[in-house]
Amino acid sequence: MEILINNAGQASSAPFLKTDAELWRRMMTINLDGTFHCIQEALPGMLAAGWGRIVNIASTAGLIGYPYVTAYCASKHGVIGLTRALALELAAKGVTVNAVCPGFTDTDIVKDAVANIVAKTGRTPEEARAQLAAQNPQKRLVQPGEVANAVAWLCLPGSDAITGQAIAVAGGEVM
Repeated sequence: MEILINNAGQASSAPFLKTDAELWRRMMTINLDGTFHCIQEALPGMLAAGWGRIVNIASTAGLIGYPYVTAYCASKHGVIGLTRALALELAAKGVTVNAVCPGFTDTDIVKDAVANIVAKTGRTPEEARAQLAAQNPQKRLVQPGEVANAVAWLCLPGSDAITGQAIAVAGGEVM
């Protein structure tokens, strides 16, 4: 089986006018360039096998955007664009390319966001987590296993007709 899951990611926040070239470049390098380089490495084997699955972890930020994370949003929009373009290019070659777009998920990125909110606003960690969970109509953080289940489904035999999709795992935040 030829499967690639692009799951490296980082989110840094700053108002747009405080987003310098270094922050912008770091978000593009980690979130978009890394995805590109991993696909370049894995794709020849998939094409030789006549079968493959590429799943890029993007974000709801790549579907709708959020304030104070313009570089992150732009990089994740780029991942979705890469996903869709490559899916069309590979559609008749047995390789599917999809993106899974988690909402606020109980991971280190959210822990860092909570710490940032606490430091900048004086809110408690519980209040900061509740603020992030409020984005989800289910009023909770997405669990990592829920994201993993979506990824696994896209990799199963029988998912051949699913390609070029950006699937939100976000409790209804994006419809």
